[in-house]
Amino acid sequence: MERILDFIAKETDGKNYKSYKYCFESVDIPKLDYEDKRGIKVNKKGETDKSRSNSKSIQNLAVKISKNRTPLFKFFLDGSRRTYKVDDIAYGKKLYPVIAGQIGVAVCERKDKHTFKPVNLKNPLVVSIPDIANAQTNMGNHDLFFTNLIKKLNEQGVLEKQNLKLSKILPYSSKSIKDDKYEDRGIAKIQDEMIALEQKVVFELVKAKKLNDESFLIKDGSLEYIKSGEARELSVIKSNYDCVVGVSKAFNPEALSNDVKDISRIIAELKLYHRTPAFMYQTERIPDVKFAVWYLRIRNTLSPFDGVLKIEKILVRDIQEEEGLDSDEIDLISANIINERNPVSYGKDNRWAKHLYPVHLTENYIKSKYLSDIHFINLF
Repeated sequence: MERILDFIAKETDGKNYKSYKYCFESVDIPKLDYEDKRGIKVNKKGETDKSRSNSKSIQNLAVKISKNRTPLFKFFLDGSRRTYKVDDIAYGKKLYPVIAGQIGVAVCERKDKHTFKPVNLKNPLVVSIPDIANAQTNMGNHDLFFTNLIKKLNEQGVLEKQNLKLSKILPYSSKSIKDDKYEDRGIAKIQDEMIALEQKVVFELVKAKKLNDESFLIKDGSLEYIKSGEARELSVIKSNYDCVVGVSKAFNPEALSNDVKDISRIIAELKLYHRTPAFMYQTERIPDVKFAVWYLRIRNTLSPFDGVLKIEKILVRDIQEEEGLDSDEIDLISANIINERNPVSYGKDNRWAKHLYPVHLTENYIKSKYLSDIHFINLF
């Protein structure tokens, strides 16, 4: 039975080498850094209450909401990917890595306290190869070539026998650029595909009228994400994010330090159930979009930054871009996030102090849908 990489090499006039296969997530790999403070500019305070300079307790509001109101957050979105070096392939005199990936993007819905279920799952299998695999790259048939190649691949016995399909071939640039590794380009292509799927599921929720003032979505991670090379994309689709809040467990406490004095100390000294003032910022990557960002402590821990979440919201309306996000809305979001914190997965995950339980369940649901690393690698 012909393996996937043997078939790709034959169809593209390349030579594959049966190189050692491994999962990048098991080794130290470059990651896209959305928390890099370079290019971040804090314009002004990001909320309507301009008088506040100290942290604010949200505890009483959180207790009141837990007793008298339904939760604000009804939907929970998480996305992840596993990437693998599965071979090297030669075209001409150059050798290029072949990067494969499993992508998982899921949305879970909580209709009431007794019902929590997945409502959308996208978990494609993809492979990234150099664009030079299409010998006629400049002939105008680039997309058609890789579409036809994936169609032929999915007819191969190794996939049909297991009822599996590859969703896409994602070509990366084969041009030589100093200090730019081909492996990183392949991983970036798979990351871009994951981001596109996350944006797609948000669009689907908006189109179905599932998101509104009483039905918000938590997205695990930053909202400051775009596909590589498409800096205007988020500004075009930002209206879809009116009822979406980004919650980051990992963040750089110095990200705003160029414009906000002592920000890392302010975050480290946050009391339990307190939030910082909100800040409004823009980035060089997405100059047409403004964000409101604030920090919230949901647990006391020994480490100063554990138990603190970074919270983001895209400023969608003109008045928000001028005046900032309504302070009452920031308090409402923060209180509802505090109420999502329990229970936790002690010991199993070093991020436990920052876990929001519905997000944690969504993350575990995605992981349960992955093929094992050995199973996936052996397809190639």
